Order: sequence, then structure tokens, then C-alpha cells
Amino acid sequence: MPVLRVTNVTAGYGRLVVLHALSANFGRGRVTALVGPNGCGKSTLLKAIMGFLPASGGEILIEGQPIRLIGRKALAKRIAYLPQECQCPDYMTLGELIELAGYSRYSLVGGPSARDRQLFAEILDLVGLADKAGCQVNSLSGGQRQRAWIAMVLAQEADVILMDEPVNHLDMKYQYAVLGLVRELSARHGKTVIVVLHDLNLASAFADDVVMLRDGKVVAAGPAQEIMTAANVERAFDFEADIFSRDGRVVCLPRMSHAEAVAA
Repeated sequence: MPVLRVTNVTAGYGRLVVLHALSANFGRGRVTALVGPNGCGKSTLLKAIMGFLPASGGEILIEGQPIRLIGRKALAKRIAYLPQECQCPDYMTLGELIELAGYSRYSLVGGPSARDRQLFAEILDLVGLADKAGCQVNSLSGGQRQRAWIAMVLAQEADVILMDEPVNHLDMKYQYAVLGLVRELSARHGKTVIVVLHDLNLASAFADDVVMLRDGKVVAAGPAQEIMTAANVERAFDFEADIFSRDGRVVCLPRMSHAEAVAA
């Protein structure tokens, strides 16, 4: 049974409908990449799952329970969300940022427990920032900041993690480092990870499953090795690409027109 099930969900912004009766399933211990052209509904789907956008139709279930019936604090124990843009005050240290992530577990009068603090230390070590706890978040490098935000998400200890373009502003080295960490955590700890990606080659390299969207509908969904086909890419993105396997990985190479080839 999927940990998270989206069934015939319709949602959008006011009168603008973005998702049209969309259905998708997300399994435990698997990384699922949401891919598709700009405006196809990838980020909107994450917001609908979080309840930031009310669905006008359909249902979203986590382990069989409708998300709309779960309170915000209870939902924070089960789903962690990393938006595209993250900001914090200049004075905030990495340690303080990580502590914020555990708010859903704290009592009304208490703060982090000894177990919480041990967990935070382990997570910072896991993302390679154990020696940066006292540093201001905004003083870190771009790659370090992104790992800091991922650490904050992990500190929620949620079973489901939603990540909206987590590597969009990183160079190739850190893109691979961050997504490698995400994949390792999913496999080791059984996390259900849903990540929005623009690069199809990153999706095929790090995702177990792919949900390919266009115009708020699912074009194809399933194991990455099966979904990454030339036909599916053309249906979703409206361009031709050569899809081939190299060292066990699927590679997507867009085809160049004759004029582009001459110019190159």
C-alpha cells in the first residue's frame, strides 16, 4: 500500500485550475521525482499535499488517512516540506535553525529533550555540518546552506519529505552531493521522498520513480528506468530526445535541429 496516495485531485489558485483530476502514488523508502515543463503543476502538487492549497476535488491520503482531517502540528510530525526559497534572520545560527524543526514534538512549556539534541547532532554530522552548529546560517556557502535546510527537514523526523527544487541554485558538485544524500537517507531510513527536479538526467540518476506531468495531468508514472523514454519526454516537454543507457543509467540527450547543429 502506498504511504501517500493522491487520487483525482483538482486544485489551483482561485479561478486558475492547475491540477486536473491528478492521481499518483508514492511508496515507502523510495525517491520519486516530479518532472515536467514550467507551469505543469509540480510545485502546486506539493502545496496541495501540504494543505496550503485546498483541493476542489479528489482526496489526498497518508497511510489511508485524509490529510485534510489532520491538524497542522500533527501533520508536521508526518510530512516535512522544503520550499524553493528558504530564508532566515541573519542572527540565526545553524543550531537554532535545526531546533526549530522539532517544534511539533515539544510540549507547550518545554523545549528540545536530550533525545532531540542527540538527534540534531547526528543529523548535522550526517549532512557534514557538525562543526558549523554555532555559525550563522546566512554566513554559510551556498552548498552548506542547502545542506542546512535539508538538515532542518530531516530534524522533523517525518516519514514523508517533500522537496521543491532543492538543487536549483547549486553547482553540479553540490547537486550530486545533495541528491546522493537524499537517496541514501530514503533507502537507509525508509523515508518517502518526493522531489521536484528540472534536470531529467538528475531524475534518472537519483530517483527510484518518476511522475511526469504536463498541463496539470500525469503523462506517465512508474520506475524511472521505464518512464524515461523518448516518447514520454516528447509528450511531456514537446521536444525530441535520444534516450540511451550508460553504465546502468538512463541518459537523456535533447536532439538539435539542423540550424542549431550548424550554429554549434
